[in-house]
Amino acid sequence: MNFIINYFNHLHFEELMFSVFSKIASLILLLIFFIIFKQIITHIFEKAITKSFSYSRQTDSRKKTLSKLINNILNYVLYFLLIYWILNLLGIPVSSLLAGAGIAGVAIGLGAQGFLSDVVNGFFILFENQFEVGDTVAISEIEGIISSVGIRTTQIRGFDGTLHFIPNRSIIIVSNKSRGNMRALIEIPLYSTSNLEQITKIIEEVNQKEAPKYSQIIDKPTILGPQVTPNGQFSFKIAIFTKSGEQYTIYHTFYQKYQEALLKEGINLPTINTLLHSNLK
Repeated sequence: MNFIINYFNHLHFEELMFSVFSKIASLILLLIFFIIFKQIITHIFEKAITKSFSYSRQTDSRKKTLSKLINNILNYVLYFLLIYWILNLLGIPVSSLLAGAGIAGVAIGLGAQGFLSDVVNGFFILFENQFEVGDTVAISEIEGIISSVGIRTTQIRGFDGTLHFIPNRSIIIVSNKSRGNMRALIEIPLYSTSNLEQITKIIEEVNQKEAPKYSQIIDKPTILGPQVTPNGQFSFKIAIFTKSGEQYTIYHTFYQKYQEALLKEGINLPTINTLLHSNLK
């Protein structure tokens, strides 16, 4: 019991409390300084990037992609400095930690292989310009719009709103649907007894009347005519070539117009036990 009392008597609570509050106050000041410093540096970099891009002939999507990548790298550097400053402030010898890291260097190296693969593959993706922010792509069975390209991950916003984070090392095959003209292939299910001549005439009238109203359509629609889908459904196909990224809008718009025109002229369309197979390429 006397040992415990003597131990507490030698603790110097006043000095201990002063040291604790001093470090807390220093941490708070450091965080305030870091926030201000980060905003200033980010603002300077954004201005510098904007000015340099003003002299560049690259596309807006390419500029946006590179801008987000530079911001990601800048954030990594700034947060690394913050961690370094906090360790120094707490009196933790950073040099000793770095020296001690050599002991676990092999383990860390193995763990960092994935990270290095992400970084290297990310730079190749940017160098080869495989995709840009805003492009519609299909990667690893995930379809959507490129939201961000980082040095470690690529973010894809799915058509249902889901944000997918894909490690760059996992990106092997990229299907970019925003390069060149695209096709909307419309398949209207029909009964085998339908009057094909009448249907063709109705479709042609819709095309002549509606297609010129849409600047997204780059060429007049092509009537492919009656065909049988792989599941045995008899259908009438129309192909419409559009500007990149507009094929989905045109598909849904003209499918509705064709259907309304056919029903208006008394053409019965299957609605029960019929598989509607849509193929957008």
